[in-house]
Amino acid sequence: MIKRELKKMIKEAISDGRKGLLEDEAKALLSAYGIAVSKSVSGRWSGSSPQEIKNAISSLSPPLALKLLSPDIFHKSDVGGVVTNLEKEKEIRQAIIRIENNVSKKSPRAKIAGFLLEEMAPKGVEVIIGGLRDGQFGPVVMFGIGGIVVELLKDVSYRLAPIQKIEALEMMKEVKSYPLLTGFRGLRPADMDKLADAIVKVSEIITEMEEIREMEINPLIASETDAIAVDVRVLFV
Repeated sequence: MIKRELKKMIKEAISDGRKGLLEDEAKALLSAYGIAVSKSVSGRWSGSSPQEIKNAISSLSPPLALKLLSPDIFHKSDVGGVVTNLEKEKEIRQAIIRIENNVSKKSPRAKIAGFLLEEMAPKGVEVIIGGLRDGQFGPVVMFGIGGIVVELLKDVSYRLAPIQKIEALEMMKEVKSYPLLTGFRGLRPADMDKLADAIVKVSEIITEMEEIREMEINPLIASETDAIAVDVRVLFV
């Protein structure tokens, strides 16, 4: 997807009155900039569409995660919009029904646009890479250790965007949790080059896509061989 097409996708979403991209759209944005994402398939499935789900599974390798796609919900876990460790078509159909029931109870006015079925990422260190458009400083990129840890420890570093790779490497070294990336207590060290590249590319996105107010990859799984974006949120100005 070239940048002109990305701009068109974003503008169409804004014209539809949406506050941000759906996750499959956000991952297409990341892929276009060269950031690796979990292999996935999206569709408007229901609990009574087994053949369509079988077709989706055929291109993926279990275990799989099923995620809600909704223009009204950006924190899917808060409404029970994610089910993991799925193997078979029947399990996925049951998971769809479960998510639909969860949404109807916790966010009844939310529109369900479909579902994203994706391969679960390999083990590694969960990191967060973010971008925001600050009213005073302009585009800014952020890095930290991801998952719920980032909310607890606030262990993050910032730079004005865009940045170069050397600055991305410096950002990683600034966080107190940096040893987790280098092989702490027997953990496999992360691929620092791929991780730095992902930070640089996020800085490019937040700089070039002026319609984006805020974006967050959390988590991105940093392993010995990969840096894969598992969950991403993109909000508009």
